[in-house]
Amino acid sequence: MTEASYEQVATTREQSVIERTVNKHMSDIKSIVFAGFWVRFLSYIIDILALAGFKGIVLSPLFALTQIKNEYLFVPYFSVGNIISALIFYLYFVLMTYYFKATLGKMILGLSVYREDAKSLKLKDVLFREWIGRIISGALLGIPYLVVAFNKKHKGIHDYFGETVVLKNKYIQLRNDFQKATR
Repeated sequence: MTEASYEQVATTREQSVIERTVNKHMSDIKSIVFAGFWVRFLSYIIDILALAGFKGIVLSPLFALTQIKNEYLFVPYFSVGNIISALIFYLYFVLMTYYFKATLGKMILGLSVYREDAKSLKLKDVLFREWIGRIISGALLGIPYLVVAFNKKHKGIHDYFGETVVLKNKYIQLRNDFQKATR
């Protein structure tokens, strides 16, 4: 055997050892890398507080000046105030996730949203996750969010719709380094 083929065999063996070790400890790695229920819940609380602050500082004075808040279409549920609040709520989550991979709450807690296949987030993924998934979860009184606590990747129903996962940022570089090493 030539020296190059010895190096190739050694590299193949090293990769094999790394892959066996990773596979052996995959559940431990998943519990470390994926953001769990409580940190995601706290992130959501931070986002709701940020939206409430925006509503109090910007929308409330605007509604007070224009007297348009209580105007409605057909039924009081479809008031201008409710429609604008809903638009801001969904736009906040969709746009922040699409452009920054995280909302303010996720940024503060060091979390980011990624596609499961590790490719860049597409608008379709974000819309299914942040809009359709949130509407369905909200219609079911938030119960689908509890799914996050009971699976290995800590995915919620909205993550399944968008084919996304929420990862802890401090482990993203470790994952990227590992992928480079195994190539």
